[in-house]
Amino acid sequence: MQHHEISHHAHAHHPVMAPLSDASVARLLDRLLPSSGRLLDLGCGQGEWIRRALSVRHGVTAVGVDLHVGSDAGALAPGQASRAVFVEADAAAWTGGLFDAVLAVGVSHVFGGPGETLDAVRRHLAPGGRVLLGDGIWDVPPTPAALTALDATPEEMPDLVGLLDLVARKGFEVVHAHVSTLEEWDEYEWSWTGSLAQWALEPERDPAERDQALDASHAHREAWLTGYRGVLGFATLVLVDNPAAH
Repeated sequence: MQHHEISHHAHAHHPVMAPLSDASVARLLDRLLPSSGRLLDLGCGQGEWIRRALSVRHGVTAVGVDLHVGSDAGALAPGQASRAVFVEADAAAWTGGLFDAVLAVGVSHVFGGPGETLDAVRRHLAPGGRVLLGDGIWDVPPTPAALTALDATPEEMPDLVGLLDLVARKGFEVVHAHVSTLEEWDEYEWSWTGSLAQWALEPERDPAERDQALDASHAHREAWLTGYRGVLGFATLVLVDNPAAH
């Protein structure tokens, strides 16, 4: 199985694909979304953010872009299908006009980092629009165990203050934010590892796929519990472009 297939099965019970509770997602969307307009989700995955956005803003239409659009992305509620389009394309290269709200949650690796993500987002943002940026941060200074588990260097991610400084340098203002709690992280990681193991152990599973999925689940759980738990954080920011700052 390829990485995106493992990720699909691992996120079966946590489809927002980020360490955020349902309540946190709802608050962030409430602060992000206009009453009507166009929404873009860069790296939409299964389309869960779009599903939730359309359910609370009936005047919003949406486009989701991902290199591997999930097979569940088109499974929208009645009345939503005509308001959403999913495009299988490289989010870093895709062009499709301007949007009133742009989501970029957990996708900075696609663009080369959070700064480059903000540069890409601005190309899609209509005047007065808002951005939802979700990205990894260091909750505490990274430990050697965390760096090994994540195959990372200390410079690869900022702390919260560093991320806010970067956002300001890129000409955005923070109008709302959420830093994921340890409880949210634990729920996400137990769901990730457990969902993948559950899928692997279904009776019809091919033995080779079963072993690969279980290996991935065990490796991920070990990296989390013995490496980055309590060290790796996640910040989700609602941003507005500040033309006077650039």
